[in-house]
Amino acid sequence: MAEIVMPRLSDTMEEGVLSRWLKKVGDQVHKGDVLAEIETDKATMDLESFEEGVLERLLVEAGSTVSIGTAVALVGDGSGADEPAARDDSSAPDLSSPPSVQLAQPLPAQAQTSALKPPAAPVPTAQDGRFRASPLARKVARDNGIDLATVTGTGPEGRVVRADITDAIAAARDAHAAAHPESAAHPEFPGQTRAHPTSSVGGAAPAPTPHTTEGDERIPLNNIRRITAARLTESQAVPHFSLTMVVDAEKLLAFRSQVNATLAAAGGATTGEATTGGAKISVNDLLMRAAALTIRAHPHVNSSWAGDSIVRHGRINVGFAVAIEDGLMVPVVTDADRKTLSEISTETRALAARARAGKLKPDEFSGGTFTISNLGMFGIDEFTAVINPPEAAILAVGAASPQPTLRDGQLINVPTMKITLTVDHRVLDGATAAAFLRDLTHVLEEPLRIVV
Repeated sequence: MAEIVMPRLSDTMEEGVLSRWLKKVGDQVHKGDVLAEIETDKATMDLESFEEGVLERLLVEAGSTVSIGTAVALVGDGSGADEPAARDDSSAPDLSSPPSVQLAQPLPAQAQTSALKPPAAPVPTAQDGRFRASPLARKVARDNGIDLATVTGTGPEGRVVRADITDAIAAARDAHAAAHPESAAHPEFPGQTRAHPTSSVGGAAPAPTPHTTEGDERIPLNNIRRITAARLTESQAVPHFSLTMVVDAEKLLAFRSQVNATLAAAGGATTGEATTGGAKISVNDLLMRAAALTIRAHPHVNSSWAGDSIVRHGRINVGFAVAIEDGLMVPVVTDADRKTLSEISTETRALAARARAGKLKPDEFSGGTFTISNLGMFGIDEFTAVINPPEAAILAVGAASPQPTLRDGQLINVPTMKITLTVDHRVLDGATAAAFLRDLTHVLEEPLRIVV
């Protein structure tokens, strides 16, 4: 009997949500068949089978959060799967026959959690004072004052995962609310009391409790939003500084119009925001290539912090921030310095569309060495972007707007835009970052250099 396990689908993935089964018990499966959809911290991806045989058993319910390496299904010869020895038969549902009935009649939420999780392994001994736990679980435990020794791990070989810590926090809050009923000012959030703002689970400072009134909606975090929040919080610990320069964008915008007119003439008429028969170059496309070319002359900027070393990347892979409903995605254009404007434009449009659809592949959002975040299309004049760890720098781009400028003795309006470079000070010093930003500004102000 072969196990189908939760794979690691991104470099930051610790666990995934098995959002939907696409096969049912009894189906014949072949290598490469898509068994289920998995929601990771970056996108929704397919879980493919590496086994041949009959799908004997589903070990987790759709919607379950599962740590990497945990078995989610069994594939055999069709003779049927024996019940795992460690499974509690009195409470676990038989998902093998018939699957449609089992999945259509879900157990209450609490019962599902206990019944459908993989059998919990014994808590590892703490002879050396250490416990098996994922980095995210350790962080959440530390932030909430949870002692790992008191938590039963449900991950592989008893590893403690984030969901175990979340359950422990909820249990502690319930116990606290039961012991102090007078402090339950908000029964919908037991344990989060306003009567004792300094009380906490395990002694740690509790997260601020938002004031709620009738009509407020509590929206659970999905995986992407949760990981986005964790990553951005992590980036705030990076010692950083920001530099801003003003770009005279008159030539850049004129160059963009000229390029698009040429493309339109070659490929068809321009209609609204789209150019039929060919790509339309955006300001962001120009920025992507200009930044990539400038990085080539400033290789120090193309680096990442690796804890005990600095990695200077050989390839220039530029990511660009895309806001989606569930969070923030950063698709990556690899070798951006070696691609033409049209290639970059075509690629960024396709990547952005797949990001919004949650269909990015791992290699399309991994391996970035520099990131651009552009809010100019929203009319934002200037902002500071948050570093995308472990990259050394990120460029924030504001809107191009007319500014009174003295030119040849006359005061005229000139379109300008502000670009702000946020830098990991562990990797780059001020002078190095300033030289890069200065040269990038010069390239943008002489846009022929972007294509020559």
